[in-house]
Amino acid sequence: MGTRVELVMGLPISLDLRDDGDFSAAADDVFGWLRAVDARFSPFKVDSEVRRYDRGELTTGELSDDLVEVLGLCAEYEELSGGAFKARLPGRPLDPCAVVKGWAVQRAADRLRAAGARNFCLNAGGDVVTAGEPEPGRPWLVGVRHPEQFEAVCAVIGSRDGAVATSAEYERGAHIVDGRSGLPAAGLLSVTIVAADLTVADATATAAFALGAEGIGWAASRPGCSVLIIDADHRVHRSAGLDLH
Repeated sequence: MGTRVELVMGLPISLDLRDDGDFSAAADDVFGWLRAVDARFSPFKVDSEVRRYDRGELTTGELSDDLVEVLGLCAEYEELSGGAFKARLPGRPLDPCAVVKGWAVQRAADRLRAAGARNFCLNAGGDVVTAGEPEPGRPWLVGVRHPEQFEAVCAVIGSRDGAVATSAEYERGAHIVDGRSGLPAAGLLSVTIVAADLTVADATATAAFALGAEGIGWAASRPGCSVLIIDADHRVHRSAGLDLH
């Protein structure tokens, strides 16, 4: 099918699909799903379900099953991180974005698989789900952006049937807050997590970044997660099993 790119959730999302056949309807479904998620869950859209719930216009019993699932994931990672990861910070509106993007893109990939796609790469601003191979015998290559050098990569990770997510400050500045202190997270420059599922990879990367230096060991200990972390002293911490190219 080739490559298709659209701007959704304020970032470019690309689908590179290498299977034979016409998957245009499946691609339409993927981008339609992502646009619907943005409309429903964005904390920046006044009429989104998240904003309406935050204003008290919806009760818990009136929420969609999808938002109930997302809020459950936020609560799970808040508990796992000892409060460093928080979707609701004091004096700020509810913001589940740190879970929503990975969850939504993983769901989109699941829809592609259900439509019969077997070899594709879905990339949402550097958070990536891969399936199969771009060509026989070669993995998908996922570049990890350098945290300090614009338009440079610090690593390239090979991925088959997996997910890669990175949390850093190069796109939005100091936007990740340590929920324990309410202050911008400090101690790490970049956290990349490789896992089987982008929901897990994305939430783990954000929580680890919020934890600061504690996040290195915490993320490495999470079941099914491999890490590539650069700390504030430019030391690199990585799991032995990473497929680096």
